[in-house]
Amino acid sequence: MKLRRREALQLGAVAGAGVALTGCSAIARRFVHTQPIDSVRLPAGDVSKETRLINRVSYGPIPGEVARIRKIGAENYLTEQLHPKDNEPDILSTRLASLEALQINASELGDQPEEEITRQLQMATLLYAVYSPHQLRERMVEFWTNHFNIYSRKGEIAYDQPTDLLQVLRTNALGKFPDLLRTSAHSPAMLQYLDNQVNRKKDTKGAGANENYARELLELHTLGVHGGYTQKDVQEVARCLTGWTVEDRFMHARGTFRFDADSHDTGAKTVLGIKIAAGHGVEDGDKVLDIVSRHPMTAKFVSYKICRFFLGDGADAWSDKMAEIYLKTGGDITQMLRPMLLSAELVSGPPVMKRPYDYSVSALRALNVDTNGDLALHHHLERMGMPLYQWPMPDGYPDRTSAWTGSLLARWNFAFALTTSGIHGTDIRLSDVLEPKKSGYNTNFDNLYASIFGEDPASDAAAEMRERLKSHREPERLAALLISSPEFQWR
Repeated sequence: MKLRRREALQLGAVAGAGVALTGCSAIARRFVHTQPIDSVRLPAGDVSKETRLINRVSYGPIPGEVARIRKIGAENYLTEQLHPKDNEPDILSTRLASLEALQINASELGDQPEEEITRQLQMATLLYAVYSPHQLRERMVEFWTNHFNIYSRKGEIAYDQPTDLLQVLRTNALGKFPDLLRTSAHSPAMLQYLDNQVNRKKDTKGAGANENYARELLELHTLGVHGGYTQKDVQEVARCLTGWTVEDRFMHARGTFRFDADSHDTGAKTVLGIKIAAGHGVEDGDKVLDIVSRHPMTAKFVSYKICRFFLGDGADAWSDKMAEIYLKTGGDITQMLRPMLLSAELVSGPPVMKRPYDYSVSALRALNVDTNGDLALHHHLERMGMPLYQWPMPDGYPDRTSAWTGSLLARWNFAFALTTSGIHGTDIRLSDVLEPKKSGYNTNFDNLYASIFGEDPASDAAAEMRERLKSHREPERLAALLISSPEFQWR
């Protein structure tokens, strides 16, 4: 079933926390048989600490996950997630193995259309998020993908992005930030996206270095826009990175990082007050990465962004503490995350609105789907405004709630398509979710509520929703309404 725009507008839009929904209409009564709630903010205290932890660490609970975590304890669960293993479920490994873009070198993908490489990259990303038990790593891959954003439609970058995903983002997602930064700076995809492959020393005509990567390195990847650097620092960093390019010579490993000494500016430079002596080569760029990765403003900027990702509007409660851990541990991401994810602020803080990718993956997991992660799903993400690897600016998709309040109509259409087998390659498997012997609950609503929200259907919040949806008994319709509900838009 697909909602028409007129019907969706009559139902009202999920907007920012505390923003009102529109009044009741005939369409609204047909779906929910009650007045729409007047706020999309989650009621205080209606989410258990285990469920809140799962919703922040992972893309939401799968059937049985909340009970498992209550059994082993939050600290043991988090230890599992902070130290993931390389093993993945057979279903994930098998489906990833069929994606050629992940199996061979970028230089050998040239006979494939760019659109096909992007399609496989998108499929792999979604499959990892849905099926991998190492959910915190998947969360951090999403975070770093956005932090080190690369637009796949620029030039022929798409061919290098699978390598960037595997060797830069996935390998370093829970490692140390300086290592991640250094690997990203050597990434052919990043160098081409921000034009550093044409960054050369001043020529005889006076043309200077290309500053694109240098500027974004300081503004978006490390210090932040208020990090205290100057335009002169940007120019000096660009000079340090001259000659950092991508191999394109015949009989060489094309598509890999190459330092071109002939293009490098060997003169003396000064970056953030630190002098870099003349006469060096690739070491100049390495020195810059070392300077900025150890800088206190980088610790503050990166820590605040991570806290925004996990705590939303409650980020201020932890960002300074995390910055201190960054400086003490040399940017150890695992050590930065652990105390924040076990903090009282994570449990008691404000809810965080799910961006379309987060929303879609959490719905797929909650409803126990079988998916190939292919184009039909990505078309829905595109309609919601978040096609993977398609944000053209280097700042990545926004994390503000207000940026995503217009996506509700597309979310509803996704929910009803998902629960009525209307997404090709994605099959819903409600039988396991609805099995009383497995769940311990007897009604369709109770089973679905427990699976989708990870909460006890005897709670007050469940009772309110049960009353709201009391006229709907078919499991597919109930499932669609539950994942369309204002409450499911948050984590």
